[in-house]
Amino acid sequence: MIPPHFSDELQTLLTWADDVAGLEVLANADTPEAAIQAVQYGAMGIGLCRTERMFNASDRLPLMVEMILASTTEERQQALDKLLPIQREDFMQMFRVMSPRPVTVRLLDPPMHEFLPSAQQLLDDIAALHEYRVAVKGQTTAFQALGVSLPDDAPREELITSVIAKKQQMLRRVQELSEVNPMLGHRGVRLGITYPAIYEMQIRAILEATARCLQDGIQVWPEIMVPQVITARELVRIKQSVEALQQHIEVQYRRKLVCKFGSMIETVRACLQADTLAEVAEFFSFGTNDLTQATFSFSREDAESKFLPLYTASQLLPENPFEVLDVEGMGTLMQMAVAKGRQTNPLLKVGICGEHGGHPAAIRFCYQIGLNYVSCSAPRVPVARLAAAHATLLESR
Repeated sequence: MIPPHFSDELQTLLTWADDVAGLEVLANADTPEAAIQAVQYGAMGIGLCRTERMFNASDRLPLMVEMILASTTEERQQALDKLLPIQREDFMQMFRVMSPRPVTVRLLDPPMHEFLPSAQQLLDDIAALHEYRVAVKGQTTAFQALGVSLPDDAPREELITSVIAKKQQMLRRVQELSEVNPMLGHRGVRLGITYPAIYEMQIRAILEATARCLQDGIQVWPEIMVPQVITARELVRIKQSVEALQQHIEVQYRRKLVCKFGSMIETVRACLQADTLAEVAEFFSFGTNDLTQATFSFSREDAESKFLPLYTASQLLPENPFEVLDVEGMGTLMQMAVAKGRQTNPLLKVGICGEHGGHPAAIRFCYQIGLNYVSCSAPRVPVARLAAAHATLLESR
């Protein structure tokens, strides 16, 4: 599947580049449609599937909200049971498209409040509904005085009251989940440990999708990646869940499953503890967007809108570190993590899946420090394939 705008000459050049390159080029893709595009651009697999993006569709978001608003473990499990077949089908479609290429699935990463409206939006909605209820109540009374009955589909005060109650429940939950600095708070693996049923649903969906594809004769190579890790003990906790579910599903489907287990490296402590993480993880993937924020203590949104343009213009920093990989600072952490990880596990697979994964200079650095692959958005894959070949040729000189 070659994009129609790829000439035969360009396709030949990219094939030559793949033959030379010492790095594999994978793509970031979150839907089956994005996976098809990744294959068209020549990706050798999916290096990052962000599962949270699967929940934003109109048929999934209400179920996610239902799960978040659940007041009991039983209610939360009921919502997750509804999400399970949807997630499983998504993964089955992606595995079919990418077969026999690897697919790295990142378990849920963002804090749960991101799936809910903001507190201000809910307050505005509640105020508007109160006004509407008063208007409807007056309208109903006026019609009754005239001896006129409203049609069956006319809005009723009871219905509006019910909607207000739902919005108020959601507002309370948003306030409970509110954090001063949510990107450094209750997200990633911390969410999975606090609410283990969420990660268990996703892990089950991945493994059951794998088993069903194998039943259909489709070769699949899934990889489960845990985000925001800071200690090997977190990985052990999640891996125990993976192993227990895998054992159960292998018996259920009478299929031996092969599924790699790894860690996203996006905190400074993960880089410093890479040797112990590698005792549990079979692969690392640097999430350079968050790792850049952690390295610089910058919030990207605040930095780019306030002081970062001045820093680059006055050469306090040579480049925007969110666009060009910071070799001197973050690069040192990455190099340390690779060395420490492979000291424990010489077969450790290491890649990069942040925005820098498609930048030629970053690709060359990744090759220099011994990474196995880079992953970027599908449209950047052809440039990354050429850059990977250039990196190999330049170093060979």
